[in-house]
Amino acid sequence: MARTQDPRAARAPAHPDAGPGPRPGEPGTGQAALCPEAPGADAADGRPGRPAPATPHPEVAAVDADIGRAVGAQLGELLAERLQEARATDPVSGRDIAERIARFTALGGRRMRPALLWWALRACALPDHGRARAALRVGAAVELLQTCALVHDDVMDSSRLRRGRPALHVSLATQYGARSTDVFAGAAAVLAGDLALAWAEDTLAETELPDPVRRRVRTVWRVMRGEMVAGQYLDLHGQVTADRSALLALRTARLKSAQYSAARPLELGAVLAGADPLLTRRLAGAGALAGLAFQLRDDLLGVYGDPSRTGKPAGDDIREGKPTLLVALAHARATARGRLADVAVLESALGDPRLTPAGLDAVREVLEATGARAAVEERIDRLAARALARLDSLALDPVAGDRLRGLLRLAAGTHPDAAPPHPDREAGHADTARPH
Repeated sequence: MARTQDPRAARAPAHPDAGPGPRPGEPGTGQAALCPEAPGADAADGRPGRPAPATPHPEVAAVDADIGRAVGAQLGELLAERLQEARATDPVSGRDIAERIARFTALGGRRMRPALLWWALRACALPDHGRARAALRVGAAVELLQTCALVHDDVMDSSRLRRGRPALHVSLATQYGARSTDVFAGAAAVLAGDLALAWAEDTLAETELPDPVRRRVRTVWRVMRGEMVAGQYLDLHGQVTADRSALLALRTARLKSAQYSAARPLELGAVLAGADPLLTRRLAGAGALAGLAFQLRDDLLGVYGDPSRTGKPAGDDIREGKPTLLVALAHARATARGRLADVAVLESALGDPRLTPAGLDAVREVLEATGARAAVEERIDRLAARALARLDSLALDPVAGDRLRGLLRLAAGTHPDAAPPHPDREAGHADTARPH
């Protein structure tokens, strides 16, 4: 999460490292991969000389300067409206559920997904005020969707911490003390996640967009939601079946995180810009590679990360028996080499909620001895390089393209300034540095 990547991976479109395929209902893709504002392209392959940068409107320039602040301001408006409605409907659920969801979302991670969305839009077009505001609203909807995913994920994983603070279901259990039960706290958190999803859907539905763009945005959104659910289920399925295959691990990582962490935000930004479908898919493909690198990096942090920086206990993925590439490679290599003691260490530790620090250290030794850790780190570097190569092949606004390049490197953890913690495990940061 050292080994040579299968050379067939670059040729096989169904390989988990591959970018997304055509979107349902998308127009034909025989055109050159051009942004509407990108003149002078070679229609044969869509790889022109880069277009000259244009001067943005002051309001757009303000978003350029601090996308995290702009999305935060948009969320502030939306959450204030939703909270008022929730409290009017019922003050108890408004206090216990709606206020927690609003607070969780407002504190945020690092706003990586809206940043990718915004800079994909800017790389393909210079938006007017209306399109810029629409992009901020869609970015806010993505943040609310992320809230839903994280709240539900913490319930499914029985996680007690999120971003260095008590997880939402733990906070609810603490509020009601002896009167609370695990069933109550978990069920209430599920309802809270559902509310965040409803707010996300409302935000998207109320965003003003031209009909053709609206249809394309809804299509990407629908696919993204389906991928999130499928990936999360594969994560659970891998735990209950003890499936240790690398194929399952990569598919889970791609669907659970890579697509909605990077690929779909880039795709949404390009769609909002009215970009050519071919360019849109190529941008999403670059994001899929960086997003997969991001999830593999997160798998490493789940085992080796410093809890004081990640906001989560180390080893939880091992205790839950999650199907990660890191574990799949270690298990396969130990088995192939007849290292039965190493296999036994993995089998006894995986899915053991009472795994001790000493037991986790034993797992780490196996991950090192089999070369699994080094192989995952090499895979991350290869994925990041492929993502940047795809991005560099496209005709994009040079300034915005450079910002996207930096964001993809931060997502993959290969940027010199990349912070090691997972953004959704880190406490109290505003999400413009690194992207779950």
